[in-house]
Amino acid sequence: MITQTIIKLEDILAAYERIRPVIVETPLVLNLRLSDRYKAHIYLKREDLQVVRSYKIRGAYNLISSLSAAEQASGVVAASAGNHAQGVALSCSLLGVYGRIFMPRNTPRQKIERVKVFGGKYVELEIDGDTFDEASMLAKEYAHMHQVVFVPPFDDVRTIAGQATVAHEIWNQLGRSPDVVIAPIGGGGLISGIASYAQGMKAETIIIGAQPKGAPSMHEALLQNKVVTTASIDTFVDGAAVKTPGTITFEIVREFVKSVLLVPEGKICTEMIRLYQSDGIIAEPAGALAVAALDEVSVDIVGKKVVVVLSGGNNDIARYAEVIERSLIFEGLKHYFIINFPQRPGALRRFLDSVLGENADITRFEYLKRSNQDFGPALVGLELGRANELPSLVKRMKDVGFVFEKVQPESPLFRFIV
Repeated sequence: MITQTIIKLEDILAAYERIRPVIVETPLVLNLRLSDRYKAHIYLKREDLQVVRSYKIRGAYNLISSLSAAEQASGVVAASAGNHAQGVALSCSLLGVYGRIFMPRNTPRQKIERVKVFGGKYVELEIDGDTFDEASMLAKEYAHMHQVVFVPPFDDVRTIAGQATVAHEIWNQLGRSPDVVIAPIGGGGLISGIASYAQGMKAETIIIGAQPKGAPSMHEALLQNKVVTTASIDTFVDGAAVKTPGTITFEIVREFVKSVLLVPEGKICTEMIRLYQSDGIIAEPAGALAVAALDEVSVDIVGKKVVVVLSGGNNDIARYAEVIERSLIFEGLKHYFIINFPQRPGALRRFLDSVLGENADITRFEYLKRSNQDFGPALVGLELGRANELPSLVKRMKDVGFVFEKVQPESPLFRFIV
């Protein structure tokens, strides 16, 4: 067993004084829509309004500013899928420290461009590796070869202490200890900091973590009671797509976090859309992750003060087509079929008239193979007006005599469609 002394309260308070000149004290806002839905007092901690549009500047600046003059003169190296990179870049620029940042190839272009802006002449980028973990390995190799300091995005007490300042603001803004705090988890730095602060304050606050279902590294580590590496992950929630959680963060989460919830990527997309349409908030997938976890919380939150950390707003507008697609699929409104169409006049018209129905629409249609003279299989994407209309549509296809196969989300083919 460990104790809260791993990240001491005095270290968190010292970190806050160190970073105060360069960060924004982000708002803690009561969200009426969510409060009404869950019959609780739901507050959003708006870290999407931070200087670099995420909380990552807190940990990065705390660590880099803590280095000795000699270490700063030698420069630093880091790895990130985007937000930590921006925090490191801005910290380097403000402190006059040269840095090299490794970013995986799947990093959204918007985040890469923001890193360039924040880092200016002080930062060089290396775009390499298919995942954060691969980019991190390359960065650590570079740090060892050139004898420079590696700036971890989560697994360092200085990084965690910086991220913990989010909790310090929450407690001060709320004027009391919240009953529940829900925070996203990638490697675990933010939630470890929040849990450490709660322990230091001797609060009875329940801490709950949220991870993407497709990148469940911390969840799996807790199940196996040891740090494990997930064989493969869905990198859609790029800010939380980590194969291996931190060693320090795992220990803190294991002892002080009540539960880690897995949230389907499609559900995260639905919440991103709701935040935008209802609240005017532009959240990235990892930013909406904790909000999307509210449905999964098993503790009674009715009437309680619940703080949800909206961790980032660095979303590339080019990704919204995929966000909408994933949301529709999760809500049961979008489906894909492989349908064998008879190769005779009127076959498609028959499908439209006898199968489709007035509330459904074809959003995609492409023949896969037309060499057969009798039948031609086509990929057909259908969008329904209501999710409960699917069984009747399937029945109509069978009654009319169409031969078809539904493309399931877990199918390898599905990855090439969405």
